[in-house]
Amino acid sequence: QVQLVESGGGLVQAGGSLRLSCTTSRITFSFNTMGWYRQAPGKQRELVATVSSGGSTNYADSVKGRFTISRDDAKNTVYLQMNSLKPEDTAVYYCSAQFRPTSEINWGQGTQVTVSS
Repeated sequence: QVQLVESGGGLVQAGGSLRLSCTTSRITFSFNTMGWYRQAPGKQRELVATVSSGGSTNYADSVKGRFTISRDDAKNTVYLQMNSLKPEDTAVYYCSAQFRPTSEINWGQGTQVTVSS
């Protein structure tokens, strides 16, 4: 059973910043690509950013230059630093862990991010 524990969501004004955190077990963290997805009301869940166990990162075009994903191996934690937030970034953000590209994705419980204009 993969457990992903998220924190850090909240309400922020446009232009502000938030940092999301996701902690998991050492085994999960060491062997999985970790990531963040988001789902806005009435929309499909979409990829925000991922970081592989080797440190390679991937970002959605909509967040490039504003969001940074990173991982702390000592704390088994992945972070999403979100700067220059826009109202369209409002969504529930989900932490993810995936062993291989063809593997099932494991999800956290989600954390709400609301950006007011």
